Amino acid sequence: MILAAFRKNAQMSKLPLEPKAKTALDKDLKKIAIVEAAAQIQGQAIARVGLALLFLIAVWIVTSMQSGAGFTPFVVAAAVIGGYMAMNIGANDVANNVGPAVGSKALTLTAAIVIAATFESAGALLAGGDVISTIKKGIIDPTLMPDTDTFMTAMMAALLAAALWLNLATFLGAPVSTTHSIVGGVMGAGIAATGFGAVNWPTMSKIAASWVISPILGGIIAALFLYIIKRNVLMKEDKIQAAKKWVPLLVAIMAGVFTMYLMSKGLKKLYQSSWMEIIAGGIFLFGISWTMMRTRIAAKAEHMENKNKSVNQLFVVPLIFSAALLSFAHGANDVANAVGPLAAIVSVADTGEITAKASIPLWVMLVGAVGISIGLVLFGSKLIKTVGQEITKLNPIRAFCVALSAAITVIIASAMGLPVSSTHIAVGGVFGVGFLREYMERRKFAEAAALNQSPGEPTKKAISKARERKLVRRHHAWTIAAAWIITVPLAAILAAGLFHIMIALNVTA
Repeated sequence: MILAAFRKNAQMSKLPLEPKAKTALDKDLKKIAIVEAAAQIQGQAIARVGLALLFLIAVWIVTSMQSGAGFTPFVVAAAVIGGYMAMNIGANDVANNVGPAVGSKALTLTAAIVIAATFESAGALLAGGDVISTIKKGIIDPTLMPDTDTFMTAMMAALLAAALWLNLATFLGAPVSTTHSIVGGVMGAGIAATGFGAVNWPTMSKIAASWVISPILGGIIAALFLYIIKRNVLMKEDKIQAAKKWVPLLVAIMAGVFTMYLMSKGLKKLYQSSWMEIIAGGIFLFGISWTMMRTRIAAKAEHMENKNKSVNQLFVVPLIFSAALLSFAHGANDVANAVGPLAAIVSVADTGEITAKASIPLWVMLVGAVGISIGLVLFGSKLIKTVGQEITKLNPIRAFCVALSAAITVIIASAMGLPVSSTHIAVGGVFGVGFLREYMERRKFAEAAALNQSPGEPTKKAISKARERKLVRRHHAWTIAAAWIITVPLAAILAAGLFHIMIALNVTA
């Protein structure tokens, strides 16, 4: 009794020290903490913009120091706009390569940015090529341009329009195609300069068709591989035994596909492989990878638990490699979106002639490669999170399916001669695995309801809730689809407007 009274007194003595209501001081301190956090975020944003401006100033200084009659103030301004375009590509488009790996937690955001920046730069500098088409995708006929000054002004307007649209899309959190952005810019500037007859409309119709083909094909292939893994591994009673059979095969398929992908897209500037060589290379790497992975997976299986989580861990390393290889191929191909019009301007300034092909000086390639990496490091995290985390929940298996789908779709499209967007494919793959998960979960609960003829109320509620549950955020689907649809026409309108403004203000070469 004495002990109980002592405890009661002790508890009562604590009451004044733990008031239920917050004091005015607590509220003031909380407000100060919120203000400080907001100020820190604002300061970081200003710092990023400042660093981006320093890069553009560096481009301006380096270009201004170049010797030669071709380095006019107009060319220097074009180089700065090219650097701005490159940064926007890094901020928006690179997210598709590493976003799924980050969303699945196979890579941290910092590690993903480092890997992507390294391999994007390597792809651009090692395999970006030294010759590039002056008119992206051949969408306008340069011979219809009245003079070289008009051509150079049109290219600058196209470059600036594409960069501004990419900047806005990144701000809105919408991953869009940089290729389509520059295509729209060149088309709009070409129409403004020479009329509608300059546009290669059959090519434009193919590009428009890719808006539908890319995401649908990417989504179907990603969903198909996820379904195969679920049915043959994750739904099996002995998951480890199933993984020993299927995981080496799937990783070997990925190795073969990525070999073909790099040979057909990422390394084509270094060596133009025939389709027989590409197929042979894919089969060779498939065989080597399958042999190696069978031994590795068999050894790891001895210490694995019979859980989905264990199977997921088997896909982490292949997923990291896929992110690096996708970044390399992207750098080798899409650096042209940043430096293509700039290379055209530099070529015309040097030679005084408009040509179908133009050599790329090293400094131009560096502007593109470094700009993409800086844009990724400073501003890429927003879109990486959107692609990897905000559309649907990803794990290593789902992210693996998305990466594999991206490579397969590009190979199929290349074989068919279809111009597809890696952005559309990757995002379509993310939606594909999300919608498949929704379908399979609803089917699972429907089968459970059919087996239970008289379910209790809790079961009914669970089934109803499962049917209504959305595993894909619809508002992201509509936002991204809308951004894709308006990319080409909006970039075209913006480029045409900028061209006329430049002409009116006499901002010409």
